[in-house]
Parts: sequence; C-alpha cells; structure tokens
Amino acid sequence: MAFSKQKRRLKIRKRIRRTISGDASRPRLSVYRSNKSIYAQLIDDVSGKTIASVSSFHLGKEAEELNKVEQSKLVGKTLAEKALKLGVDKVSFDRGGYLYHGRVKSLAEGAREGGLKF
Repeated sequence: MAFSKQKRRLKIRKRIRRTISGDASRPRLSVYRSNKSIYAQLIDDVSGKTIASVSSFHLGKEAEELNKVEQSKLVGKTLAEKALKLGVDKVSFDRGGYLYHGRVKSLAEGAREGGLKF
C-alpha cells in the first residue's frame, strides 16, 4: 500500500537525518516548507541549539510582493548573511524530506549566492 504524501516525506526525512548532522564548525541548514511560508535555520546538533533562523513570514513587507520562489531565494540570502556575521561559511544542507526542486532549490541557491558553501 502506498504511503500518503506526508508519511513519505517523514520517511525520507528520517533517512536524511541518519546521515546528516551539524556541529559548531559545520551546522545543519534545515528547511521547512509550509503552504504560505518557508523557514530555514542553522542547527548545531551536538549542543542542540539553533544558531540562526530566518523565515519568509518574518521578512515583512519586502517579501510580501514577491512570489514564493523569490521569497525562498531571499530567505537563503538573508540566512547566509546572518551565518557569515557569526563566522559560519560551511553548512550541511538538510532538505527535510522535500524534493530538491522549486522553493527548496531556490533557498539553496540564495544561500550559495550569499556566501555559504555546501
């Protein structure tokens, strides 16, 4: 029997998390995509703390007039700026079980343009 879309994503997410983890020198860039917004955060899994986080919901007026793919790119760039201020330039990308396509891909490209390496 086929999995529902959500169960399939959670299964993929668990598989990804078995192999990817972040530490202070190379945190995990975790992505969550809702219907309206996209969220990204840098996580140090060793200490269990979030280093930096950005969402299209909290970007305000500048993101409201953009479409979702452009908002995602802006979130990636903003997160990269925050990370570079904190001295982080390398990350492990955790797509959260989503396909590397559309908004997730756009966020990754924005983070690369902002100066992150993964």
